[in-house]
Amino acid sequence: MITYKVFLDNRRPKAGEKYPLMFRITYNRKTTTYATGISICKGHWNEDGCLINSQCPNYKELNKNLTSKFLKVQKLLLQMEDEGSFSFEAFKEKFHEKPIELKRKVTFFTYSNQVIAELHEVKRTGNAVVYQTAVNRLMAFCNDKQLKFEQIDYSLLDRFKHQLIKEGAKPNTIGNYFRSIRAIYNKAIKSKLVDRSLYPFTEISIKTEKTAKRAIASDALTGLGQLVIKPGSKEWNARNYLFLSFAFRGMSFTDMAYLKHSNIVNGRMQYCRRKTHKSYSIKMTKLAIELLKRFNSNSIYLLPVMTSKVEEDSLESKKVIQQWIKTTNKYLKRLGKQLGVENLTTYVARHTWATTAKRLGYSNELIAECLGHEYGNKITNIYLDSFEQSVIDEVNEKVVKLIE
Repeated sequence: MITYKVFLDNRRPKAGEKYPLMFRITYNRKTTTYATGISICKGHWNEDGCLINSQCPNYKELNKNLTSKFLKVQKLLLQMEDEGSFSFEAFKEKFHEKPIELKRKVTFFTYSNQVIAELHEVKRTGNAVVYQTAVNRLMAFCNDKQLKFEQIDYSLLDRFKHQLIKEGAKPNTIGNYFRSIRAIYNKAIKSKLVDRSLYPFTEISIKTEKTAKRAIASDALTGLGQLVIKPGSKEWNARNYLFLSFAFRGMSFTDMAYLKHSNIVNGRMQYCRRKTHKSYSIKMTKLAIELLKRFNSNSIYLLPVMTSKVEEDSLESKKVIQQWIKTTNKYLKRLGKQLGVENLTTYVARHTWATTAKRLGYSNELIAECLGHEYGNKITNIYLDSFEQSVIDEVNEKVVKLIE
């Protein structure tokens, strides 16, 4: 049973010798209090009648306010008790929840900034940056920081899409913008900021183009390894980063940048992929061990990309890593020109690893598991056994041996 009452908390006075009126709620012998937002002098409270007496200035208005809040508490408690959903935390959240009328005055720009800030708080910096870019493009198009969710309709989105195409934006870029804006809009619906009936994306087509294959032939990788490069040079380091990624089954540059000595356990590289949060355990090959020795980092990280001064997964860390990727790709492209290979970048390693494994005769299912992907129907995959770790280790050893 839930009991509740209003009382004057006369333990500590506020400014002007006034004391706060509080709601006391008791449930299962546990009690907690919630502020009413009203403070009065001690002599102005009628405890028997639970009312502010006439000696208090504006007592009628204050009593009206107090009664309104009391009825809100009463209605909310009865509803939660009837639903069997009462908890002090849930009550507090619902009690302080803003009315829908006030919520719907929140602009798209204000709410988007809130969502982006929350992504930064939980270190989902990549998503935050993608959302911010999409929001900035929409706001630049509308030129209205007071844009309401109700104003984002099919007509506005269609005109926005037309403008992006006119400016030369690629289909995949446009798709990223629209998926980000749609994700924010869906969050707003769940937060009751906008009615679901106004959802404008049903008739908007969000298309993507199949990206060009980034894999290069395994003999091109072999040729890259045979190039005579001065040890310690920018080109030498760039090649080492690419080969290390290849040795770790196409590990992303970002994940490599965060690798620590503590990630090496019993001859295996154990880490969690930043993008998908999936855990990986990769047997250290001869090539991987040799490459890590070349970097010889003295910090907690295995590679000289991150420093202890930069907070992990922060916006600053993302900028640092992006600059390293940009510089590495610059020198990889120079090496690529010597081999007659176009667009030699850090992204090549993952695609080339998969293509090489395929040419060695391994199945799509096995390659997908090595890369941490789902293959085919997700429902079907639930009933399929995972490949033994030793089988996956064998695939990687045979693929990597081609360039050792």
